[in-house]
Amino acid sequence: MYIETALNVQVANWSVLYTKLHHYHWYVKGPLFFTLHVKFEELYNEAATVVDDFAERILAIGGKPAASFKEYLEIATIEEAKSGLTAEQMVESLVKDYKQIAGELKKLIALAEDNHDYGTADMATTLVESVEKTIWMLSALLAVPVTQ
Repeated sequence: MYIETALNVQVANWSVLYTKLHHYHWYVKGPLFFTLHVKFEELYNEAATVVDDFAERILAIGGKPAASFKEYLEIATIEEAKSGLTAEQMVESLVKDYKQIAGELKKLIALAEDNHDYGTADMATTLVESVEKTIWMLSALLAVPVTQ
């Protein structure tokens, strides 16, 4: 796999995640509403920053970032939001997505290091730490063990 391809998977996943988080932000209901409404907004703002950072990294290394929902959905390894989920199901879906992203970031780190692209490796390393913290926090909300 090429670094540009792996970076575009991140652009696509974080773009899908951004939209999913907005969907959950708007449709969350129940006793966790106040907690999750704010958390989902925090997470979609983070996702927007990640998309921009990775797209700019692709441009910096001479590549072309994915830039349409058609491309995102073709490339992404996570799925769009489903309607009618409970707050707990939304969080479970996000834990699954973040675990998928963390695994792919770790592969990106190895790929970048193997190709002496330490800038990309550094970006992915910093992000994987944040993603793992998000997995832990969302899992704690559901009181499920964190496995990676």
